[in-house]
Amino acid sequence: MIGRMILNPARTWLGVVHAAHVQQAVSLGIAQVNHGKRTNLARLHRGDGLVYYSARDDIGGRPLRAFTALGIIADSAPYQEESGPWRRRIDYAATTPATLAEIGDRLRVTTTGNWRHGLRFGLIPLPPEDFATLHAAMTINPISGYGTGAH
Repeated sequence: MIGRMILNPARTWLGVVHAAHVQQAVSLGIAQVNHGKRTNLARLHRGDGLVYYSARDDIGGRPLRAFTALGIIADSAPYQEESGPWRRRIDYAATTPATLAEIGDRLRVTTTGNWRHGLRFGLIPLPPEDFATLHAAMTINPISGYGTGAH
């Protein structure tokens, strides 16, 4: 779970992964993007915020269009076990999904330009204020004062 010491990450990201894989990642306490390739995971630093956007519920599944998990990167570098996919350790907040229809008009990332075009890269920068908005909308017990500088 996200602790009180990291309430306003300086760098925040939006990862694109279908919901079934997000659920698995949350249960394992790991972050993974781009089918386990190392490149994008290496862009993340300890303390960075990560929000997952899931266009679908599963590979080839039904459209979902929701933000499905949110957390803070907890390690210093990507790791790989037994030639498997590259991963990062992450502390996830207890969240419920927020649909794009519910919250999209309150986010800079979704209201500027053709934001969906960038999603094909699997990981895009997310404005810190969007991370705060998503945290407030998704977390089961939002932290009072989050995103305002009042801790």
